Amino acid sequence: MKRTYQPNNRKKAKKHGFFARKNTKILKSRRAKGRKVLCK
Repeated sequence: MKRTYQPNNRKKAKKHGFFARKNTKILKSRRAKGRKVLCK
């Protein structure tokens, strides 16, 4: 029997990574504020 969590880095990045957050309101506001780091 397989375990429940089958980690997959590409899937994770596509869902929660920088490019997934790229066009959200939060990132836009952070960019407008002139943040040094937009997201971790």
